[in-house]
This record gives sequence, structure tokens and C-alpha cells, in this order.
Amino acid sequence: MNVSLDKQTFDRVYARVTPEIRESLWRFRRNLPLQRWSVDGVPWEYLITGKGRQTILFLHGLAGAYDVWWQQIRILQDEFRMMTLTYPPVFPLAALERGIMHLLDRHRLERVLMVGTSMGGYLAQYLMARRPERFLKVVLSNTFPPNPYIARKNRFTGLLLSVLPEGLIWRRFRTHTRKMIYPASGGHELTLAYLNEMSRGRMRRTHLIARFRCIVEPFEAPFPAVPILILESENDPLVEPRLRGMLRRRYAGAYVYTFPDAGHFPYLNRPREYAVCLKRFFTEDRHVSRKWERV
Repeated sequence: MNVSLDKQTFDRVYARVTPEIRESLWRFRRNLPLQRWSVDGVPWEYLITGKGRQTILFLHGLAGAYDVWWQQIRILQDEFRMMTLTYPPVFPLAALERGIMHLLDRHRLERVLMVGTSMGGYLAQYLMARRPERFLKVVLSNTFPPNPYIARKNRFTGLLLSVLPEGLIWRRFRTHTRKMIYPASGGHELTLAYLNEMSRGRMRRTHLIARFRCIVEPFEAPFPAVPILILESENDPLVEPRLRGMLRRRYAGAYVYTFPDAGHFPYLNRPREYAVCLKRFFTEDRHVSRKWERV
């Protein structure tokens, strides 16, 4: 899933994004080369950048890639080392676990801070359950805990992903983005442009199917011994209140920060506020503020 857009095409896709943000993403992609490593014969692409004593592992959602975090990386790069990656089209969750652990081991990262959003938040919980000794603090963003509701609600989706023409799948994806995701983001042009780019060649059907299968895979939720921060949005169109409530109850000792109107992608449309949450949680021993809520 390497980025291959030429500058003219990139500018056309991101034409409605402010020039400053558009150029920042372009420079991030071009100036920070990806590393590649094979695990079980599958190539992984990832980036390590920044400086600091602690490392943040970023895990993107179903429709993301390594660079969806670029704004947080730019803001935090002087205080943290950071690893961000793109999932290859593998499943089950154990396959993602093996790949991520290989990358951490390759760079001798024994214990890291972890941020996972949406599918990445689900994966983060799986990693906490399987490898709790590897994580210092964990942020679960716009996500949900293991539960049978997700699989029941989407029981026909996996079948449709396998039988529908790929072009139709991505047209439906873009319609869903335009009608649900974009309005919930406050009409944020970067959110719309990034998801449109993902649906026009950066992701293939194989990625979508593999990631969907990981989302509906059951596992036993962890009982973590590390601090957890839950980031959520009141108007998240993909993680409904029922699921947000499940997550809060499952991690009853977690800190919670609620974005009132950021939709499903606050790291794209509220990047500085999001980064400040991460920095405070990862650096402060106590999190005392009217913005923090203890469940």
C-alpha cells in the first residue's frame, strides 16, 4: 500500500484542503521514507521517527494507513519516538500480532506506549490481552470492546465484500463517507479527501476483507494493569452510544476525554487537541482537569 501519487494527482485529490495542511502531508510522505520488513513471508511497511526516551506505537483504523497520524507525529516528534505502520492484508488478529511484535523486536522496543483507533483500538485490546508486558500506557480511541453485537450487526457485510464487484464496493464506501462520515466531521475536507484517496487505489478488496474479519473476530477482553485513556466523540457515526458505553464499562478505571463534535476521525479534524491529550496522558502522573472524566 505504498503511496505513489504524483504531485499533480495529489493536489487534485486534496484540492479543497487548505494549502498548508496539503503541503504538510505531501512533505511528510516524501521526506520520511518507509522501512520494509517481511514477517511470515508478508511484507510490512512502517515508519520510525521522532526522538525521545519513550516510543508511541500508532495503530490505524480499517480505512487508514501509516500516514493518517502524520499531524500527531509532527506535533510530538521532539518529545517521543514513534512507530506507525500499515497493516498488510492478513488475518486473523494473531497474524497482525506476530507482525507488530516482530517489528518491535527488530528495533529492540521492549515496552511502548500504544494508541489505537477504531479497528486499531480493537487490535490494541487484543495486544494488551496477549502481550500485556509490552505496554506502558494505552489509548483506545473511537473504538469498542470485544462483543457479539458487532458480528451480528454486520453478519452480511463479509459476504457482500466477497461477492460484490470491487468498483461497486468502493463506490458504496465513498457514498457512506460523503453522507455519514463527512457531515459528522463538521464538513472537514481533509477527512473526506483522505478517505476518498484510500478508496481510489491505496486500499484493495483484500485489505478491506482482512480488516473486516479482524474486527468481528472474538477474543477475551483484557484486564489491564496499565493506565488507559478512552478518547471518544459524542457524534461518532461508526461507534454508536451503545458501543461507547460497553467500552467505558469494560475499562471502568479508564480516563475518558469526549470530543463533542469531531465524528470518527478526531486525529484528522482536531489534530492539536488530540495530540495534547496524548502528550498529557503519556507524560503526567496525574490527569487533573475539567476536561478529564473518571468513569
